Amino acid sequence: MTDAPAAAPLQDPAGRWRALVVLASAMLLGMTTWFSATAVVPQLRDLWALSPAQSAWMTIAVQLGFVAGALTSAVFNIADRVPPRRLMLYGGAGAAVANLLLLAGPPIAIAIVLRAITGFCLASVYPPAMKAMATWFKLKRGTALGIMVGALTVGSAAPHLVNGLGGLDWRTVILATSIMSLAGGLVAEYLGRDGPFDFPRAVFDPRKAWQAFSDRPVYLASIGYFGHMWELYAMWAWFSVFFGDVLTAQAIDAPLAWSAIATFVVIGVGALGCWVGGMLGDRWGRGRATSMAMIVSGSCAVIIGLIPAAAWPLVLIVGLVWGFWVVADSAQFSTVITELGDQAYVGTALTLQLAIGYVLTVPTLWLIPIVHGAFGWGAAFALLALGPLVGTIAMQKLARIEKRYANRTEGIS
Repeated sequence: MTDAPAAAPLQDPAGRWRALVVLASAMLLGMTTWFSATAVVPQLRDLWALSPAQSAWMTIAVQLGFVAGALTSAVFNIADRVPPRRLMLYGGAGAAVANLLLLAGPPIAIAIVLRAITGFCLASVYPPAMKAMATWFKLKRGTALGIMVGALTVGSAAPHLVNGLGGLDWRTVILATSIMSLAGGLVAEYLGRDGPFDFPRAVFDPRKAWQAFSDRPVYLASIGYFGHMWELYAMWAWFSVFFGDVLTAQAIDAPLAWSAIATFVVIGVGALGCWVGGMLGDRWGRGRATSMAMIVSGSCAVIIGLIPAAAWPLVLIVGLVWGFWVVADSAQFSTVITELGDQAYVGTALTLQLAIGYVLTVPTLWLIPIVHGAFGWGAAFALLALGPLVGTIAMQKLARIEKRYANRTEGIS
């Protein structure tokens, strides 16, 4: 009697890297309408006579619109009932139209509503892109999703480069980003393909929006993500102002332009961090990799505001380390949901996780200038370290769960 042949080892399928390039490109193109506000608000402030509050709302409205869109998608399980690439097309087209309507020069209240609608539509681009990519990867899913977030990070950095080198006319930016957002949806739908590791189709069940977090690993990963988001967007938003102050104190020529270029590099280096974080997550486990990233980024948040302005090269070096690690863990929280969450409602859980995370960006975006005005940059950035602290505690608990699971698996094999 002969032994049965051993089962073939699990492998990620051929074509996965092409799919990664297509979906990462589609997501980056689709999300450009989010980034357009950052690039054109300085010009619109003069052309439309915007107050500081109105200028801020042109950006905040996109954040809140994204949250509203994500919550709507989660409650109605849209991300698990509509094919993800099709949803990216709908979201990209909707965002393109809302963004394009700014060219009509509407009253500021209508413009803010259009920005909110843009964010609402983009909630149908980012989470579905992550879900679609997960259908192509099992063994290196953390690396793949890390590269996806890395593409988004480059897009987030781009407006700072535009500002540093001299901005384009606002109409050109709006038209170009609208075309790119629509193109991203078309690329996803017509050039992308679904991978073999598909998720089951869900039925409408609004209770699943919250039950998605009932599994302890998913709950812990979400707490980690919330701590990560407490820090991330405030760091991205305020680093340019902070470094501009540092350069101004040292009488550096054109401090704002150099600060914008430095911020592009500091944020952009996070794309490499996402790739490294993904590889570490696949190799070490999500809990251990994210804990290390948050410990480093939280330490940078505490240190950077205490460095004397005279040592501005050191400030920049710490900023580069911070920018690398502050986003290196981002995709790994989503990867836990795709691996350990209810497979029929992965899209719902991803979307809800993102929605709550983006809500938590608002308090720190608002608090940083207040704390800075009262106590200085050291205290303002130290406030951000609270997020990584809480997130690290949660992910250390997840790491212990992953270790027990690995030990049981080795015992069975």
